Amino acid sequence: MYEPIRTKSVHRMADDTQDAYPHRSREEELDIQLAGHLAALLAVTDELGDTEAGELIARQVARLRGAPPARHAGLSGAAPRDLHRRAHALAGRALVVAASRADTAAAILAAGRMDAHTAALAGESLVGAP
Repeated sequence: MYEPIRTKSVHRMADDTQDAYPHRSREEELDIQLAGHLAALLAVTDELGDTEAGELIARQVARLRGAPPARHAGLSGAAPRDLHRRAHALAGRALVVAASRADTAAAILAAGRMDAHTAALAGESLVGAP
């Protein structure tokens, strides 16, 4: 009547592979994501030549990763206006993840960087911005 099964099943029980590979918690995933956004923001900030803001961002990346970040070595040759737009977008992404993670220090830093880049795009000078 029915053909006998000759191969192993491709289906597994839900708890068969619980310990087969490491799992990260939501907090760990958000830490990784936030550190990535801040590291990208750091690269653009370094290219813009803002050393004070770069140091603040580098401290946050080091806190999240547990090691100091690699600093940006090359220049893209992009116009400063384009770099400010990119930095604004990266700071916005970092702000969203920091808020989701409830990381107040990173959220304040990201919001401050967004303000600074908005002011730079508008042609204003934002004194004392983080």
